Amino acid sequence: MDTLFDLDPPVDFDRDGLRARLDALAAKSIFVGGSSWKYEGWLGQVYSPSRYRTRGRFSKKLFEQTCLAEYATVFPTVCGDFAFYQFPSDAYWEKLFRQTPSRFRWGLKVPEQITVPVWPMHPRYGALAGRENPAFLDHDLLGQAFLAPLAPWRAQVGVLIFEFGRMHNAALSSVDDFVRALDPFLDRLPIGWSCALEVRNAEFLAPDYFACLRAHGVSHVYNAWTRMPEIADQMAIPESQTAPLLVARALLRRGRPYEDAVREFSPYNEVREVNEPVRRGLRELVEIARVEGRTAFIFVNNRLEGNSPGTIVSITE
Repeated sequence: MDTLFDLDPPVDFDRDGLRARLDALAAKSIFVGGSSWKYEGWLGQVYSPSRYRTRGRFSKKLFEQTCLAEYATVFPTVCGDFAFYQFPSDAYWEKLFRQTPSRFRWGLKVPEQITVPVWPMHPRYGALAGRENPAFLDHDLLGQAFLAPLAPWRAQVGVLIFEFGRMHNAALSSVDDFVRALDPFLDRLPIGWSCALEVRNAEFLAPDYFACLRAHGVSHVYNAWTRMPEIADQMAIPESQTAPLLVARALLRRGRPYEDAVREFSPYNEVREVNEPVRRGLRELVEIARVEGRTAFIFVNNRLEGNSPGTIVSITE
């Protein structure tokens, strides 16, 4: 018996129309895409179920190994969240980049081993949970373990994103302390990579933080997240445009925990909750980039509204 994923279901998702709009924006160096790409809920929208059949049935393994190539026929960019949790090998990078065309641009999160001062109290970290991270802001580790293997594919990397989770460590609990630690690290970033920095402490959105980023040509990431101001409110801060490159990540509705979004929105096959404040901020960012001729990367997560392709349709129409 055929399953839901064995058939090409009739849906009212205009993939060709979305592709045309995204291509037009990419031609102006405005790149809009998702956060990751391996979502079975997008079958019949972004993905053609018939491509992932083995012996007449949907193959999850085939889908996860090859769907990136089809994703890249629709979207010009994606945020590689996977890199936050590992230092990918040379072979991994090669396999990944071979699936996307030369015009495709990657947003890649830098491994958390570089950006986490103290390992979170979470079962995923095992014995490391609660301990200080000796590799925090380790410039040499960044260069040797991440940038060197990535160097052959530099032309396809649109932006490197340094995500700093919410700081609870007393040593970095103030914006002054954070900037003091951050400044010498950013000063040593190698030339040739476009970099952006994302914080999860609203109190860090202060003049000294923005001045530090501006001094080193690093973009502030306008992020929609549970404990951050709305993207439009961040954009309204006069100092927030710290570099020519504009970067945004629409992740969660303000006030909603990640776990709640996963529970409410899985399997991410439809927009279940319109978030107009975030949509409005993203549209404004696209318009700024278009009018001022600036490069922009905008990444939309399923956990924002339930289906990032549907959200992207709404902000690009």
